[in-house]
Amino acid sequence: MATRENTWHGTVVRKSRALFDGSNLYRRLELRLDDGTLIKAKVDRDLWKQLSVGDRLVKREGEDPQRG
Repeated sequence: MATRENTWHGTVVRKSRALFDGSNLYRRLELRLDDGTLIKAKVDRDLWKQLSVGDRLVKREGEDPQRG
């Protein structure tokens, strides 16, 4: 799972959402990073709704992921 301290650049390959704890809806993205590895990242509702498979994301250290 991607953390707030990581820095990466990648492309959305899958979007999902689930009620893991029964009360909170979590929105996750599966991303293929520029080096070819796959990661999963939790994102907020607004960003999740804006994104489609194939969109690019950038994550800088200490920041939340954003379109890039």
